Amino acid sequence: MNARALTLRGHMTARRAANSSAMDVAARWGFVARGVIYLLVGILALQIAFGDGGKQADRGGALAELSEKPMGSVMLWAVGIGLVGMALWRLSEALFGAAGPDGHKTHKRLLSAGRFLFYGFVAYSVLAFAAGDRSSGGGGGSSDQQSQDITARALELPAGQWLVGIGGVGIAVAGIWVGARAAMRKYHKHLKLGEMSRRTRQLVDVTGVGGGAARGALFTAIGVFVVRAAVDYEPDKAKGFDDALRSFADTPVGPWLLAVIAIGLALFGVFSFAMARWRKV
Repeated sequence: MNARALTLRGHMTARRAANSSAMDVAARWGFVARGVIYLLVGILALQIAFGDGGKQADRGGALAELSEKPMGSVMLWAVGIGLVGMALWRLSEALFGAAGPDGHKTHKRLLSAGRFLFYGFVAYSVLAFAAGDRSSGGGGGSSDQQSQDITARALELPAGQWLVGIGGVGIAVAGIWVGARAAMRKYHKHLKLGEMSRRTRQLVDVTGVGGGAARGALFTAIGVFVVRAAVDYEPDKAKGFDDALRSFADTPVGPWLLAVIAIGLALFGVFSFAMARWRKV
């Protein structure tokens, strides 16, 4: 068998694996894992809004909260493995295209590749935490410290202020894009709407729109803080999930805005559970 035939056979085997029931399970497990993290972050942020600010409202805080529950260690490994499944599913989309008529377009595959890298990093951090790396807050410190460290290193590069500023604008625009797509219910095209009752669709829309809007607002705020860090050349002004969430409590609306965002993030967690059930994979 020549090299071309071996390559073709390997490609066909990989494609079958990407379309297998195992990949379907991996993707759905990944949505559940994502949902657990967002639900816990939302709950922690809600506690901060009502005066209990002792824990970090970010991935590290969510993992610490999960580890304190009965069978917490088992749940941590389950979440980490689920996120590995999510990363592998996104990789299969990048290599072979996603579900849907436009899933094979180049920009869709590049987006899936970016998501693969993101979920791969998150999966690593969760598994590191499950393996005992508790001092680092989940394999890399709190989201606030990570944001400041990355910003500080980027500012030291040639044209660092411009790079950080452009990055911050990109994050802010992405947040607006996420919120707008949620408001327009763009996620409908990814759902098995025919298998859902009218009431179920309504409940999913509440979680999808509310959760997406809150997630978009949070990313937009993070992007704005990164831009401020670039303009002032002060990396400490960059914020991660926790500090960005706490900043909502400093607005004229006070802790009530933070409470609304917190509920929205919890709703996004529930929406992720719905995606695990009805998402087209």
